[in-house]
Amino acid sequence: MQQAELTNQQFSDFSALIESRLGIKMPPAKRTMLQSRLLRRARELGLEDVHAYHARFFSNDQDQRAELEHLINLATTNKTDFFREPDHFDFLGQQVLPAWRKRTPSAFFKVWCAGCSTGEEAYTLAMVLLEQQVRGAFDFSILATDVSTRVLEKAMAATYDEEHAAPVPPPLRKKYLLRGTGATAGLVKIAPQVRSHVRFGHLNFLSERYGIREKFDVIFFRNVMIYFDRDTQRQIVSKMCELLSPGGWLFTAHAETLQGLGLPLETVAIATYVRTKGTPSP
Repeated sequence: MQQAELTNQQFSDFSALIESRLGIKMPPAKRTMLQSRLLRRARELGLEDVHAYHARFFSNDQDQRAELEHLINLATTNKTDFFREPDHFDFLGQQVLPAWRKRTPSAFFKVWCAGCSTGEEAYTLAMVLLEQQVRGAFDFSILATDVSTRVLEKAMAATYDEEHAAPVPPPLRKKYLLRGTGATAGLVKIAPQVRSHVRFGHLNFLSERYGIREKFDVIFFRNVMIYFDRDTQRQIVSKMCELLSPGGWLFTAHAETLQGLGLPLETVAIATYVRTKGTPSP
């Protein structure tokens, strides 16, 4: 039996809703991906095909609200690794922390990992900062947020395939990863001293207010902007600038740029910015 395919109108309905709720654009190139994930969800619900799922989803507001979280989870693509683009972590230890120590009397360093996916970046940051404590006493906290409850559950479980943890340098692997035995052989779990510095939360970048009251010394916002158009990127990063201390650092992915967005940020290295005292341009 041939698998039912999304009609043009059905794809348009789903993509428009995803963009309005998440700001994530769903171009035609993502149609096959979305269709396969919708079909998998339809079968979980005992529905015959994507047409039946579409009919159920858009039949009434109550059904849509009940299913919306599942749609958000399947619409987001999450790909991350430990120590991804490692020069940023070198810059954090060699440039950011020494500068922070000089300019602030505080001994508490605050980091926001925005769009944390399954947690590898947040735990990498915690390992890097723990290693930096030998250069001078300080404490730190990492807020890690994502819109997908599915990946947040994985992140909080803090358990990964051993092969997936290969990018972690051997000395840190030995120090901060617990190897599974027996039924958990082949898995590693992030050690408690790393996990204790990271807290996870649910956050949609399109929310009017993020509900965050603290100011951060560093924000990692990497490999997320590619899903948004330029106007949405500006809106999101403008809100981040309000939560970034003057003189604080914002990191994006190497393939992403904030140039031309009129934000109070100065480029200091590849995909690395410092918050100035200005305000976003209108």
